[in-house]
Amino acid sequence: MRAAPTILHLDMDAFFAAAEQASKPSLRGKPVVVGGLGPRGVVATASYEARRFGVHSAMPMGQARRLAPNAAYLVPRFSFYRSISEQVMELLGRLSPLVEPLSLDEAFVDLDAGGVADDSASARTAGERLRADILATTGLTGSVGLAGSKMIAKIASEEAKPDGLVLIEPGTERELLAPRSVRILPGVGPATGEHLRRAGMTTVSDLVEAGEDELVRLLGRAHGASLYLMAQGYDDRPVVAERDAKSVSVEDTFDVDLHDRVRIRFEVERLAERCVGRLRASGHSGRTIVLKVRRFDFSTLTRSETLRGPTDDPGVVREAAGRLLEAVDTTGGVRLLGVGVSGLADYTQEDLFAQAEAEAEAAHAAEGAAGAAAGAVGAVATVSASEEGAGGDAGAAVTGASAVASVEPEAHEPAERRWAPGHDVRHAVYGAGWVQGSGVGRVTVRFEEPWSEPGRVRTFAVDDPELEPGEALPLVRRG
Repeated sequence: MRAAPTILHLDMDAFFAAAEQASKPSLRGKPVVVGGLGPRGVVATASYEARRFGVHSAMPMGQARRLAPNAAYLVPRFSFYRSISEQVMELLGRLSPLVEPLSLDEAFVDLDAGGVADDSASARTAGERLRADILATTGLTGSVGLAGSKMIAKIASEEAKPDGLVLIEPGTERELLAPRSVRILPGVGPATGEHLRRAGMTTVSDLVEAGEDELVRLLGRAHGASLYLMAQGYDDRPVVAERDAKSVSVEDTFDVDLHDRVRIRFEVERLAERCVGRLRASGHSGRTIVLKVRRFDFSTLTRSETLRGPTDDPGVVREAAGRLLEAVDTTGGVRLLGVGVSGLADYTQEDLFAQAEAEAEAAHAAEGAAGAAAGAVGAVATVSASEEGAGGDAGAAVTGASAVASVEPEAHEPAERRWAPGHDVRHAVYGAGWVQGSGVGRVTVRFEEPWSEPGRVRTFAVDDPELEPGEALPLVRRG
């Protein structure tokens, strides 16, 4: 615990929704909900205007629509949010070398390590300057908490929302926490909170009065002991600049349960490709491939395979995920699929050798199989499909145990372009805009820019050659 409030916690206000409102003048001051728009989608972020109707993060999108039917419902633009996050993290890096990002919109900063604060006054000055710099750079607001520990700084930033700063003086932690719900403490979720409630503990002061021995009896040695310390306001966790990723994964929930085994295999291969894309972007390779399958009855299965060496080869990951799928019964239907890679390592020379060896073995096996196929006629079934939406590569599933063949995919007409609500477009005549909605062969676009007045709405055919996907514009106009 520190004697001065030099640990800062920044939390951007309703980040995804606020970024959408800032980029779309017609949505400012109106309820905006960002998330998956399908029947099984969930809310990622709701603007403060939408929260007044009871909409909140992680809520099923269907429930959100019933609560706020007139809100704007948009698909996330993660690359756009990431670009804003990079600007914010750069500002934090100017304050201190010790910045611990928790997500795109949240981070801890050790102000003392940066030499910008050593008491309450200098800490407050640094916090206010940060909020002003974020607004000037991104056009968005963030809330700042300052305290002598990470736990209290996070509580302070929550109290500061929206667009505020709260400083909690060291030495006042226990008094601050005592009347609060036990749920305010890290590690106390709904299940633990209910367990404590049944034991007669609903406030933090109840935990202190119960004592460490009772909490250990209820929750186990590690959790009970740490919870007792936090209930007294004690938290000595340092701000850690580098948080090593433990795994990289992607998953999709489907609007309708999948039953076709070929389609399920294709989706697994597509997820494997996306997972490797994220793996490479993070600068890692991994040894363990993980497949996640949630079936029609909500039962969830995970299967894993550990390779001889780390890889970021999409073919290796795709084939491993396919082998794992073979061991899973999907007869009743699948509602969610996921592919992940764990056991991460930096990409090293040894990885290159392992990959080259695997490729050589695969080539040797293919030559042998091709030789066997030359004297026999084998039945090879080829199914090709292309991923819906932007950025998908065509995938193919080939069945046949004793024959290997190279089959060119059939030529298909381009799939109808899909226009997701909220995504950027550009028209040859009208310029930059964003999709308000689409259906029955038409797409509705509002033409406006972050620094313009609310724009006009126009409707086009979905295949209008003058309408193309666009790039997100910066929220603050430069020059």
